[in-house]
Amino acid sequence: MSLDRQVPGIVDVAAKAGVSLSTVSRVLSGRTRVSDELRTRVEAAVAELGYRPNAAAQSLVSGRRSTVAVFARNTIRYGYAATLQGIEEAARTAGYVVIIAVVESDDPGDIARAVDNALSQPLAGAIVIEFDKVGIATLAALPETLPVVAAAGAQRPSGSIPHAFLDDYTGGYEATRYLLSLGHRTVHHLAIPATRSRSGRAWGWRRALEEAGAPVPPVEQASYSPTSGYDCAQRLTGDPRITALLCGNDELAIGAARAFQEKGRRVPDDVSIVGFDDQPFARMWMPALTTVRQDFTDLGRRTFGLLEEWLVHGRRPADSAVVPALVTRESSAAAPAEDRRLTP
Repeated sequence: MSLDRQVPGIVDVAAKAGVSLSTVSRVLSGRTRVSDELRTRVEAAVAELGYRPNAAAQSLVSGRRSTVAVFARNTIRYGYAATLQGIEEAARTAGYVVIIAVVESDDPGDIARAVDNALSQPLAGAIVIEFDKVGIATLAALPETLPVVAAAGAQRPSGSIPHAFLDDYTGGYEATRYLLSLGHRTVHHLAIPATRSRSGRAWGWRRALEEAGAPVPPVEQASYSPTSGYDCAQRLTGDPRITALLCGNDELAIGAARAFQEKGRRVPDDVSIVGFDDQPFARMWMPALTTVRQDFTDLGRRTFGLLEEWLVHGRRPADSAVVPALVTRESSAAAPAEDRRLTP
């Protein structure tokens, strides 16, 4: 095969079959009957040439737009990547093509460029991964005429944009209640960046402490990486009263565990550590990490399902929410007996 051979197009199919372009279009779309003889000739030409219609051509032929844009700040970090995987799998099954629009920052210029580039395509609709402030700003920049849905963590009252949620508020709440049930006087929180006040896992953590009448320590603000967890946890390792730590993701938990262990604080004998997300490495860590399992791939599938429902039925769908599950492993245990005797 020649390296400079061009990909065959619909014109080549028409020429090979000896029919008009409109006949090829009718055969490919299936919307208008053609004779068996013409259909056989076109299908034979398609097979011989290896013709594959692209999304834009399919849109023109069928009259149905089949491209969905997904806007995301990050495509590498676990939650983003797994959500994208779920979206793409569901879209492919439904016959849609996904394009990824990476939004570099919440700068209005970066958002406008990403939105304009995506809107230059014949879009059926769009999905925003709203895990951060960039996602929130991107959602606000999309036109109201375009069907748009979003994937998010913390559940909140329904608005004009349909959302698929993970409900990490409940995850943070239940993880904190679990640690308190083990006899820990309180639970410290190593937090990932927040998108909104009073939302998400940090707010669930706070509510659980308040309801139990436990002290509410200051939040230790981190980013997302194990290094950030390590650096922030070093500020806590010297306080013997700290026996339970809820981390905003599993990577922070791994970094925090390293910091405590380097100071001679054993996990979980001296300090219990709980992560969030249940990334694939969590159960392989030593000790295996107790964490809040969030199914991001399912979140992606559910998010696309909302968009498909809108496109098929022509009306905004209701929000979708799933409560994450606490997975107890080896990194959490009963509070040391001496901690239970300490007073706030």
